[in-house]
Amino acid sequence: MKIREVIDHKKAYVDLLLLADEQEDMIDRYLERGTMYVLEDDGVKAECVVTDEGGGILELKNIAVAPDCQGKGYGKALVNFLVRTYRAQYTVLQVGTGDSPSTIPFYKSCGFRRHHLVKNFFTDHYDHPIYECGVQLVDMVYLQREL
Repeated sequence: MKIREVIDHKKAYVDLLLLADEQEDMIDRYLERGTMYVLEDDGVKAECVVTDEGGGILELKNIAVAPDCQGKGYGKALVNFLVRTYRAQYTVLQVGTGDSPSTIPFYKSCGFRRHHLVKNFFTDHYDHPIYECGVQLVDMVYLQREL
């Protein structure tokens, strides 16, 4: 397993990112200003993008694991890599996500705790309803963990 930074041609990896953020123009808002990593294990298995949000906060804007590789520890390996890589530069790793039974438990298992909500984020910023596990996402749930 190898994790490497992607400097150029980040859009070449957008298909996997669309699993976690299904509207491409939303990804475009952070892709180029963010730092992107891919996790390879006989091919790309997972990706993530992080951004500097100021005030010592590093935000995990997108993390996606190939569907046939989910549940094998790749997502957690990326989060652990981010913690090791950035703990000297930042005090908090933050992530915003939908209130979904498929994502919240994952982040909690990685040491994140609920921090705050952004009401109506998904209904205000996406051009179509977003559903996870049969539930429409409305509010953005922010979770944080100390680095």
